[in-house]
Amino acid sequence: MNIDSLLQPFQHFGVNLGLSRINRLLANLGNPHHQVSVIHVAGTNGKGSVCAYLSSVLTQAGYRTGRYTSPHLVNWTERICLNEQQISAEEFYELLLKVTAAAKLDSEYPTLFEVVTAAAWLYFAQQQVDIAVVEVGLGGRLDATNVISEPLVTVITSISREHWQQLGNTIAEIAGEKAGILKPGCPAVVGKLPPDAEDVVRSLAQELQCLLITPQPASEIHPGWAEYQSIHNSKLIKYPLPLQGQIQLNNSALALATLEILQQKGWQISEEAIINGMAKTKWPGRMQWVNWHNHKLLIDGAHNPAAAQVLRNYVDTLNTQNITWVMGMLSTKDHADIFKFLLKPNDRLYLVPVPDNSSANPIELAKLANDICPDLQDCQIYPDLISSLTIAVSATDSLVVLCGSLYLIGHFLGKT
Repeated sequence: MNIDSLLQPFQHFGVNLGLSRINRLLANLGNPHHQVSVIHVAGTNGKGSVCAYLSSVLTQAGYRTGRYTSPHLVNWTERICLNEQQISAEEFYELLLKVTAAAKLDSEYPTLFEVVTAAAWLYFAQQQVDIAVVEVGLGGRLDATNVISEPLVTVITSISREHWQQLGNTIAEIAGEKAGILKPGCPAVVGKLPPDAEDVVRSLAQELQCLLITPQPASEIHPGWAEYQSIHNSKLIKYPLPLQGQIQLNNSALALATLEILQQKGWQISEEAIINGMAKTKWPGRMQWVNWHNHKLLIDGAHNPAAAQVLRNYVDTLNTQNITWVMGMLSTKDHADIFKFLLKPNDRLYLVPVPDNSSANPIELAKLANDICPDLQDCQIYPDLISSLTIAVSATDSLVVLCGSLYLIGHFLGKT
């Protein structure tokens, strides 16, 4: 039973956006997605943590809750959860056997993401979930998750420039792709967007007659606790906020606004369920503190400029004088803008390749980093992650932050 070998034939097709293959594949499987009530979540950053909040609260409220997210950090099974529990490897393998058999009925092979997405829909239908929280993989309009005609709520967390190779060069073009998850008459919860993106989303929401809600960020009332003002009756809800960073005041407010819409539709979600669900939310690999060889590390994907800015803002609140960044990035990312947001004079930077992926060349990254921030205290290249971390933690006066790619974070977590 080897999940990787079963999926391997589909990896050749790469990213190939479009709905025709996934629709044919799901039809061959009996259209399981038609049996599932869905919250559909898109956005450049924040969509994973919003999905984590929503599924945790809905589970606490007593609903049978599915969650589909990507990418995984260590195991494929992380992508598909039921009531906060990962699908077992055995169940996932059995689903993939059914999906790959159905794929062979079609003349055009689906992509790997389409196969895994179909497996998620099939699982949620088989498990008769009350609700599924489904994260968009890439973009929205042509993403394999966008096969649902009547979601309960759609959410767009944020929009910034990423995946421009597939989604378009401008913020407006990217917004048009992400807004493709909006459906006629379906309420939409939208975070704070750049003006060009907001214009596109508002225009489409108006055209589709979507109720568009843009909640105010929550307020921090003391460390680890936040307060959210209801969009309906101005009631204040106080809740724990276990995920790190100022951005979680935005993300948690988006989740709570979404839950309010469900309450308006008759879903029974008590304040106790909200408090307990928020408290129990976990979203690994994103501003997460870990112990490695008796040293405290901060790990975070920070794989695009907006995420890098959020990470730097968080690190600056820690009042730490010396920062050592251990980084690897994929070749497709905005390396210069990520460095501009992340690096400051006297920081140390240790660069490594991202294993088993299309990694940016650490030598070229080092040259770019020195051009952008010439006052780095140190900039070194290492052949692998473990050797760089070993050197990084030997400087006990420094905060060590591992970032730059979720695949690198996954590699780290898989080794520890």
